[in-house]
Amino acid sequence: MKTGTIIAAIAGVLVLAAGIYMIDIDQTQETRLPDVTVEGGQLPEFDADVGDIEVVEETVTVPSLEVTPPADDS
Repeated sequence: MKTGTIIAAIAGVLVLAAGIYMIDIDQTQETRLPDVTVEGGQLPEFDADVGDIEVVEETVTVPSLEVTPPADDS
């Protein structure tokens, strides 16, 4: 049970680290709050470059497994 938890934690950290390096967000416009005497404000703008993921379809042959339980000698 402990081993599964440790493996899951390590996998989570690896996914998080990969996500950090695949996304690059740059702010291109500053925020400006509206002035009471002037109408309107301005929201910030961002450019986001994200990593590409290539999906490849593969056909995998899975071996068949036949399990025969032992005879019950009662």
